[in-house]
Amino acid sequence: MMNKIKKTGIYILLIAVLTVTVSFKSDFFEVAKQIEIYTSVFKELNMYYIDEVNPTQLTSDAINSALKKLDPYTRYYDEQGVEDYKIKSRGSYGGIGAASSFYKKELFIREVYENSPAADAGLKAGDQIIKINDALVKDFEGKSISSLLKGLPDTTLGIRIKRNNKEIDVDITRKTIEIDPVPFHQMIDDEIGYMAFIKFNKKASKRVKEAYEELKADGMKKLIIDVRGNPGGLLNEVVKIVNYFVPKNQIVVTTKSKVKKWSATYKTKKEPIDLEMPIVVLINGRSASASEILSGALQDLDRAVVVGERSYGKGLVQRTRRLPYGTQMKLTISKYYTPSGRCIQELDYTNRDRKTGIVPKFDPKNRNLFKTTNGRKVYDGGGVEPDVKIEKPEQTVATKALFRSNAIFKFATDYQYNHKIIAEVKDFILTDSDYQDFINFINTNKTSFKTKAERSFESSFKVAKRDAYSEDIQTGYNHLLQQINDKKITELAINKQEILDHISDEILMQFYYKKGVYQHKFTHDNTIKKAAELLSNTKKYSRILK
Repeated sequence: MMNKIKKTGIYILLIAVLTVTVSFKSDFFEVAKQIEIYTSVFKELNMYYIDEVNPTQLTSDAINSALKKLDPYTRYYDEQGVEDYKIKSRGSYGGIGAASSFYKKELFIREVYENSPAADAGLKAGDQIIKINDALVKDFEGKSISSLLKGLPDTTLGIRIKRNNKEIDVDITRKTIEIDPVPFHQMIDDEIGYMAFIKFNKKASKRVKEAYEELKADGMKKLIIDVRGNPGGLLNEVVKIVNYFVPKNQIVVTTKSKVKKWSATYKTKKEPIDLEMPIVVLINGRSASASEILSGALQDLDRAVVVGERSYGKGLVQRTRRLPYGTQMKLTISKYYTPSGRCIQELDYTNRDRKTGIVPKFDPKNRNLFKTTNGRKVYDGGGVEPDVKIEKPEQTVATKALFRSNAIFKFATDYQYNHKIIAEVKDFILTDSDYQDFINFINTNKTSFKTKAERSFESSFKVAKRDAYSEDIQTGYNHLLQQINDKKITELAINKQEILDHISDEILMQFYYKKGVYQHKFTHDNTIKKAAELLSNTKKYSRILK
């Protein structure tokens, strides 16, 4: 046991050394010294600490604490984490066909996939899973409990769920679950085709080509590719997709690493399937990584017009490295550059403030200028800037806190309990009355989401209560907290339409699955309408590119 602990400790220390030793390869004495110190500390804790020490948990905590000081993308995966990471990459797995979320020792069904075992068994988004076979969710410390839902196809598991305060036992037979990266595609009119593209997994390029060919068979002459909310994925897949629309031997992306063999230039290898069709790519603030390579490359090569909001700004590339006992680490190894030579990375993790932990952002006044193939101006830093920007109010602090919380999901679940049926997808519209219902919901359920200010005040009050000052300040505290809440509600109103859109998506997903969300956007989404109008105006489209 101790040998295993020592070996694991070595890897933790090596990660920690990366953060404090610039030239660790040449300073072998310092590395050996730090390894010996850490191993000794780990041994002493395991042998003499008054409470039982969980070596696995201590290892994970130590590693993840060190990695957080590097960037959000460099991560350590235990054996189960490795399997989950593989599932996300390959696009299929054995399971029940539902996405789950684990928060404060509670496991909820977040989304049920259409035609899945979960759907056939009657599971719904919002169901709380309290037991999987003989394992009680409350007994688990981490989100690894959700891994019990996965397993070999054709195996059966029993789960107990709580729905609207009623407990239900359900038996489900696992099947092979396919994650479709293109869940929806359809013709907008006689000429314009649309495809929603949500992930760059191993099936991405194949599915994009299939969707293209089906739309082409329906008469498509112009194309909208929607990568809003697409977090990215596999680099090779995005190169293949760009290759569909640009000539052979064209540079798509270049990566630069301190390890020379990991620096590479990725070029198109095959003849394209279409060089002439007008294309619009839709992006927003949640389009990241491979989505930004796709939109940035097609923009740099003047092969598509980019429409929407500024993208996320992730210009970093990760690679997995094997560690002992089936574990892995995904670490940032390089930055990537679009064909014009720009890197769109927004946050400068290299120059993080060591005292405050604040990571500096790009300075919009000092962005470097680059040129597209036709000589159009584009800039580095801060994501991909769209050619046609869709204006909307900037998200307030309260709105950002809302979107990070489960409040909208919980409201949509309550909405589902209170509405047996809703309007057809194309006719479903939320009103001002629905927005007010949502505000009433979060005012009634004050723990549903909190701003940083609220959490800080609550934390301070706990200290005051511990020091026996709570009776003296209780009235003032309640008044101040109410003022903060009122301000929060006022701020939400600035982003009212965006919030309604999120609520609508969540409700539609619970009634009509993921496809229903895109069917609704297809009819009502303003950005899609703007893209279609642009493609219909040939002169304006050409003028933007030239």
